[in-house]
Amino acid sequence: MKSTAITLTPGCPVRTTMEMLGGKWRLLILHQLAAGPLRFGALRRLVPDISEKVLVHELRHLADSGLVLRTNHGEVPPRVEYHLTDLGRLALPVLAAVGEFGQAYVAQARLPRGSEESSQALDQQASLR
Repeated sequence: MKSTAITLTPGCPVRTTMEMLGGKWRLLILHQLAAGPLRFGALRRLVPDISEKVLVHELRHLADSGLVLRTNHGEVPPRVEYHLTDLGRLALPVLAAVGEFGQAYVAQARLPRGSEESSQALDQQASLR
């Protein structure tokens, strides 16, 4: 099989998507926000193992990218909520595809490589789409 080189220019849609959604935490944050607005503390509890500093950084990146809206209610004590924008909702099918891939990968990884069962598991996952 011949492989064709892909040039990733600054305007490349794949590169842009990876810059917006790449990293260890961004898709997990978007997944939590898909159900509705959340405050910082709730996000901190729902996204396991993320430090406060990293969560602040990732939320700022997602907000600057236009995927998440940060709403400060101007109350004391401060009440800030985060929710997906319409642009952020456009990323949800990407999140769903990543989840499907993860499920297929886990199912495949449990089987010996190259086995008949391994091929059947991949065919079954592909037919579910």
